[in-house]
Amino acid sequence: MIPLLCPFPVRVLNAKDHIKGRIKRLPWTLVGIYKCLVMDAQKAKDIAENFKVTFQEHQLFRKKSEDFLSPATHLLKKKQQEYDIHQAMQLVKEDFNTTVVNQRVRKQELRAKETEMKANLLKFDQFLQENEVKRVRAMKKAEHERELVRQKVLELGALQEELHALTQERDWLAREADRNQIYPDYLLRVVRLCKQFDEPRQVISRFATLVQTREDLLRSAKEGEASVNTALAQLAQYIEQGGDKIIHYSNQLALLQTELDIVTSQAMLWESRWVHISNTAAKKTLLLGTIKMATLNLYMSLSRKEKPQKDISPEDTLAQLSEIERFLLNLTGIMDEVHKIDHKEQVHKMDHKEQW
Repeated sequence: MIPLLCPFPVRVLNAKDHIKGRIKRLPWTLVGIYKCLVMDAQKAKDIAENFKVTFQEHQLFRKKSEDFLSPATHLLKKKQQEYDIHQAMQLVKEDFNTTVVNQRVRKQELRAKETEMKANLLKFDQFLQENEVKRVRAMKKAEHERELVRQKVLELGALQEELHALTQERDWLAREADRNQIYPDYLLRVVRLCKQFDEPRQVISRFATLVQTREDLLRSAKEGEASVNTALAQLAQYIEQGGDKIIHYSNQLALLQTELDIVTSQAMLWESRWVHISNTAAKKTLLLGTIKMATLNLYMSLSRKEKPQKDISPEDTLAQLSEIERFLLNLTGIMDEVHKIDHKEQVHKMDHKEQW
């Protein structure tokens, strides 16, 4: 039985690994059961081997001694031998059956123990996990409390510094009040001497009004002076900008006049070129018309002598030239054949003359 309380509350994970290691080293597992069954089977095999060897030795001994016995004695010995073998086999079989039953019972017990151990292990794992969660929660809570303590300590330090600063300010104000006590006394003497005011507060109000009026007048004077200066600066800027614009526009006018002169000279040059191009185009047009008329006349002449392959429009000069070219090629071929025939006849005549 595994205890549910961990003996190491600080190192929970190490205790868990320790318990798992101990459980792995116990023979109460399926591997241990298999090993026990293999050992028992080996033991039964060894018993059978020993019985076989002993029986063979006994048989050899009896075979040597049976040579001197009668057949009836041999028969009795055979029956006795069969009975002994049967009894021995029964004993071995009962022993083996008992061993198998014991192993099955033991296997069931071990499985029950293993199931119980697994359940206990699961409970222990759950217990360890709960302890781990509690430990983590406690650590977080302790860390949070320590952080709160640090914050409170910092706040306490800041408040102490603020208290010290306020104390110093209070002392300074007290000293200033003692040092400025002469001014209220002075105001009281002024009120007693001047019948226009009844209280020091009226004197202070009148003084504040006069100071405010003086500040308003000074501010108005400064604003007027600033307005005048701004207007003068703007006037000077406008005058300067106007002069700059006049100079800039004068420069642009000179540049535009220069460009106009250049464009005018170029226009005259292109006009002369255009006249030359127009004259050249007229000559080329006249020459093209002459070529078309000559081509048409030549095509019409050829059409009278040879029927063209297809009808061609009088305006299609390229097709007419193609037909003319075809006719010339045919004519050239015919002339070549005629020359070849003439050459053969001349050669034949010369050969005939030589024969004569």
